[in-house]
Amino acid sequence: MKIWKHFKTITYHKFLVMKGCFRVGLYKQGLLHDLSKYSPSEFLVGAKYYQGDRSPNNAEREAIGYSSAWLHHKGRNKHHYEYWIDYSTKEIPGGMAPAPMPVKYVVEMFMDRIAASKVYNKERYTDASPWEYYAKGKDTAPLHPKTKALLEKLLRMLARRGEAATFAYIRKKLL
Repeated sequence: MKIWKHFKTITYHKFLVMKGCFRVGLYKQGLLHDLSKYSPSEFLVGAKYYQGDRSPNNAEREAIGYSSAWLHHKGRNKHHYEYWIDYSTKEIPGGMAPAPMPVKYVVEMFMDRIAASKVYNKERYTDASPWEYYAKGKDTAPLHPKTKALLEKLLRMLARRGEAATFAYIRKKLL
């Protein structure tokens, strides 16, 4: 197990999200972001499957067919769109349907994606990295249309205009 390396990685990720959230005025979310990653059910799995260049949840999925840490995490953290999936009674009877996310959680999800890209890409990170990663799976992600539109707007703005302009837009116009 790579306990110390995993601890440093999740703490650095949490610090980057906190920094971004603080820059746009989401102080409480910045402080509370991803605290469940320090719980035994997430932390021990993360330390066991730690690789340093991608989420240990993917390695756990490959090893056992699902990620117990992710199932725990997504149910406790409102900045993940999976938290907002419910049973559908109208559009897809008996199926699953995404609910719209409150703007403050979309912004936290955006900060989360930036931080993850910085952590895993290291010196290869650019402001386009979060969009590039998102674009690979965007067609299969079950996001509510309003949530998807806002997230994509922010990711594209970051790629084209950079952090300073995008964070200023979030702080002054969005929140």
